Amino acid sequence: MTTAPGHVRPVGAGHSFMPLVPTDDTIVSLSRMSGVVSHDAELQQAVIRGGTRLGDIGAPLAERGQALINMPDIDEQSLAGALGTATHGTGASLGCMSSFVEGVQLVTASGDVLECDRQNNPDLFQAARVNLGALGVVTEVRLQNLELYSLKRETTWMPIEEILETAESVADQNRNFEFYYIPFSGMGFQDIHNLTSEPPSSTELMDQNDGAETLMQLRDWLSWSPKVRELVLGSYLKTVAKEVTVAPSWQTYTKERNVRFNEMEYHLPRENALQAFREIKAVVEKSFPEVFFPFEVRFIKSDDIWLSPFYGRETCSIAVHRFFNEDFQPMFKAVEPIMKKYHGRPHWGKLNTMTESEFAGHYPRWNDFKAIRQELDPAGKFLNPYLKNIFNLAAG
Repeated sequence: MTTAPGHVRPVGAGHSFMPLVPTDDTIVSLSRMSGVVSHDAELQQAVIRGGTRLGDIGAPLAERGQALINMPDIDEQSLAGALGTATHGTGASLGCMSSFVEGVQLVTASGDVLECDRQNNPDLFQAARVNLGALGVVTEVRLQNLELYSLKRETTWMPIEEILETAESVADQNRNFEFYYIPFSGMGFQDIHNLTSEPPSSTELMDQNDGAETLMQLRDWLSWSPKVRELVLGSYLKTVAKEVTVAPSWQTYTKERNVRFNEMEYHLPRENALQAFREIKAVVEKSFPEVFFPFEVRFIKSDDIWLSPFYGRETCSIAVHRFFNEDFQPMFKAVEPIMKKYHGRPHWGKLNTMTESEFAGHYPRWNDFKAIRQELDPAGKFLNPYLKNIFNLAAG
């Protein structure tokens, strides 16, 4: 680290939409720092290298009788990258992945290897669990896990108004709950996961990648009338059968996503989210008839991590998407003010226009994080242009 020329940025899987990594100087790949280092069967904890892809954690943990407490719906990210940006799954009683971290090993700009947890360097621990790669390189993580468990996943298509009417109670009554809305259809589907002892099984599942292509074709064929498009699409979606899958947890959470897109996701106080969703739906369906990608809504438990978007509040996240070769900026520009109006904090890895002063207003421990960053890296070796901007800092 000390001999790397210029500024240094660690890179995981390159899944982020924001320019957290780009630099003209040195990029450090974590791809070869992969695998489970050790585990504690009594505490149900495991030490895992920072470059391990989330999709490569489930099987080796299962061999040790453990499973992650929760996972996001995409598993391509590196562990360090997912934690650095507060990546999350869904579940009103479950925090983001960073909330399951019990210890972090960090290599600083000076080459020092630091260990931190709740007792040892506790302030560094609170900063390192969501760190944006601004403190150093996360080489190992100690995760709190659970004993192996299976989940029953049920996916049901419903009119969006029915989903909205019951979303709060359904979120509280189930381990994992999220819902999606298909623009210009009046329909959405809810995904529910619960613990089960049933044997593995599965009904016929819809291919979500093929589904995205179909939605795009319907948009093109029926672009002359959004009302006819809603009638045709809504009528079809009402006929889609319920999907049920029983499998080990690590095989249940994630979905294969091969259709490229751009994404904006904000995390709102739970009490504001459904009203914000209704306003976003109205704006998109009034002004952007070309949109076909689903909206996604998830529930996340509060935590006490300094730069976690879930710091100090029960949260509901809303994500909107645009197909990768379409101009996302007009729609995102129209949607983002609604997210901000309802006190949303953006996902660190998803597109947003938040400024340093806005971030400082959202995070009570913002200046504490900056102070630790300055102490660990006074020369700004781990800064790139984006990080300099949001921390209002100059390079050393």
